[in-house]
Amino acid sequence: MNDGLVDAFRHNAWATGELLAVAQNLTEDQLHATVPGTYGSIIDTLWHILSSEASYYTRLTGNRPPWYQRGRETPSLAELATYLDDMAQRWDRFLEEPFDAERTLVVAWEDGFDRDVPAGVILAQALHHGNEHRAHICTVLTSLGIPTPDLGVWDYAEATDRAKRRTS
Repeated sequence: MNDGLVDAFRHNAWATGELLAVAQNLTEDQLHATVPGTYGSIIDTLWHILSSEASYYTRLTGNRPPWYQRGRETPSLAELATYLDDMAQRWDRFLEEPFDAERTLVVAWEDGFDRDVPAGVILAQALHHGNEHRAHICTVLTSLGIPTPDLGVWDYAEATDRAKRRTS
């Protein structure tokens, strides 16, 4: 139903999955490395991406993933991979049905005031947030001398055959 958003959310999951694959080959010291200007360590940032995504999803649907818990200790990479798969499936199901992008949700703002926020803004934030923090992880990887994967939408389209090579 929300066809235009399906690729956006699938790219989001794919790109995070690409970084999780890189993280599988890192040492503990590398996983916990950070550099100034980034959110935090690689593993903490991966958890932040997924837990925030679960928070946005919960706001939109009222359905909280059973693994989502604010303030929880950072899970293992294997657990994060499971949570990533769960969120990808949840977004796919969410996007199968129509939704009112103008439906207003109350969000507690950092200034202490509540704000009326359209559902469409929360969807946009879910995508933007992941992109921003994946860039942080790539910055940490680069500082460690570790090559970063290409995470762009064109890369996703090629990797998932959403950009089919023409034969004629």
